[in-house]
Amino acid sequence: MSAPNGLALEAIKVSKRFGALQALDQVSLKLRQGSIHALLGENGAGKSTLVKCIVGFYTPDDGEILLGERQQAIANPRDAHELGIGMVYQHFTLIPNMSVLENLVLARPHLPAVIDWKKERQAIAERMQSMPFQLPLDASVNHLAAGEKQKLEIVKQLLLGVKVLILDEPTSVLTPDEADEVLGRIREMTRAAGLSVLIITHKFREVMTYADDVTVLRRGKFAGSAEVAAVDIRQLAEMMVGSEFSQTALARAAVAEQPLKLGIDALSVTDDSGMTAVHALSLQVKAGEIVGIAGVSGNGQRELVEALAGQRPPSGGTIRVMGEAYSGRRRELLRHGFHCLPEEPLRNASVPRMSVAENLAFRHYDQRPFSLYGLLRRSRMAAAAVQAIADFKVRPPLPNAPIGDLSGGNVQRAILARELGEQPNVLVVANPCFGLDFTAVTEIHARIMAARNAGAAVLLVSEDLDEILELADRIHVMSGGRLVYETTPAAADPIVMGRHMAGHGEIAHAH
Repeated sequence: MSAPNGLALEAIKVSKRFGALQALDQVSLKLRQGSIHALLGENGAGKSTLVKCIVGFYTPDDGEILLGERQQAIANPRDAHELGIGMVYQHFTLIPNMSVLENLVLARPHLPAVIDWKKERQAIAERMQSMPFQLPLDASVNHLAAGEKQKLEIVKQLLLGVKVLILDEPTSVLTPDEADEVLGRIREMTRAAGLSVLIITHKFREVMTYADDVTVLRRGKFAGSAEVAAVDIRQLAEMMVGSEFSQTALARAAVAEQPLKLGIDALSVTDDSGMTAVHALSLQVKAGEIVGIAGVSGNGQRELVEALAGQRPPSGGTIRVMGEAYSGRRRELLRHGFHCLPEEPLRNASVPRMSVAENLAFRHYDQRPFSLYGLLRRSRMAAAAVQAIADFKVRPPLPNAPIGDLSGGNVQRAILARELGEQPNVLVVANPCFGLDFTAVTEIHARIMAARNAGAAVLLVSEDLDEILELADRIHVMSGGRLVYETTPAAADPIVMGRHMAGHGEIAHAH
């Protein structure tokens, strides 16, 4: 069914500059009523900046935002809400220790001095019947799975009566089943209720399956727009990166000798609250193989990676690297060639106020050529950083800029440059392509595969099942802090894996 021709929202020649950086340069977009419009682009292409101009976080330097073909001045997100524009962010904005009902009520911009909870419960329960997702009103948000939290964020906006819903990477924490359910229900609402949706995503499958229209940005400029039915994935990729695009298959080379390089035996790790997050986990990774751990966020993956990185002490079990006991100390990392990219690298793998060059030098800052007779040689650091920035296409290419000033995707690129800039023996990566664009994902996947082919033992922890299936030689599913299922890419059934990821392994066995 085609969407109506009327426009729900239009951005006309919107520009936005931050100092010397032209983030948006006369970008236009048309969102048709009752449609899903995908917004694609490389990391740093201006997608988030455009959306933040639409919802009032930023004021455009130039251009217009039209809502229902009327020009609107949107000074802040409250103005956007009043006009019927709502946004679901990539990271949850829920109040964890409160119930579903409390979160839904407190999301309203105007509340009475005294809340009649009985009346609110009755009103929301009635309205919930028309929502695409049903949620238990008394459940604590703390106890909801990631997929339920994402559904709650969407319902929260729909109960506020939004006519235009903006979704930022809405399926990044969902299982394949959940992603299809969420996007399928959203599409039903656009058809039945006239909801208009703008979705930022890096997953081409989602664009081709669920979107009506697509707009592509490239380096802050409009690169093209089309009806999805009239384009294919390659055309979209070429719009994103121009003549730079080339699709190269990942060559999986056989490695002659495969000694054990990473051995984990009965490892237990507690979380920040003292509860056990990883339960007696055992795993082996040999040279020349990628072992993937798939799972929905919050099932112990972060604590596992932090224990391997030396950032969190295990509460039990042992880790051995290159046959030796390992505790994550810096001298062990260097001696064994242990490299790690944890989640949230700005928080876990860098110092935001220090420069890109300084962060890139962390592994060897006290060794030649970065140090001589105990003195730092900053010119050598800067020269090495210039090369790494060029190799990994970090933007903007400013080695002396604080790394905290970079976008999330470019922080990711910079830390990958440090951890993949030399051949590792053991490489642990957690969601290495989170927030990155199509081109960057292709590059990073090729680098991870190259490390594997050169003899590294690679442990890939990822919430992106497509990434696991593309890269891994063996696959484990992690749920509730345990490895609950093992398969290979050739034998993998994404539906079965998704059920194990969601903690419903017995259903999978029944089938």
